[in-house]
Amino acid sequence: MPTPLMGLLLLLSVTAVPACVLVAVLLLRNPARSPAAICGVGALLLGFSALAVYCYGWFAVTLGGPFPELCEDRAASGARLAGLRQGFWPLRNACVYSDGSTVEHLSSSINVFVYVLAGLAVALTCATAFLARRARHLPEGTS
Repeated sequence: MPTPLMGLLLLLSVTAVPACVLVAVLLLRNPARSPAAICGVGALLLGFSALAVYCYGWFAVTLGGPFPELCEDRAASGARLAGLRQGFWPLRNACVYSDGSTVEHLSSSINVFVYVLAGLAVALTCATAFLARRARHLPEGTS
């Protein structure tokens, strides 16, 4: 993906997260709140948070390196540097040595955090759909 597009997505997600928090607070203060609406805002909040963390990691991979000076010429086992590996899904920056070993410069915790946030967003989206469908089928005056 081109850098301006990822920058735009990062800007969108960083501005959408506080907006979702504000909407969630307003929904929780309203006594006639809908559980489906609260779950929907929660799904948006988690989805935009996952997008922001992914964009941060993408910029770390694309703009940060690993520059050759971060990679040692030889690994601890004595193997020579064979190359650099960059991946965007999962986010990965690694120095690859001739014996097959790698030294990563982008923490895998960023990937785990993105997976957890995205998974929770999907789960809340399913809960929102279930609650909205259930609310349509309930007769008036019942809860």
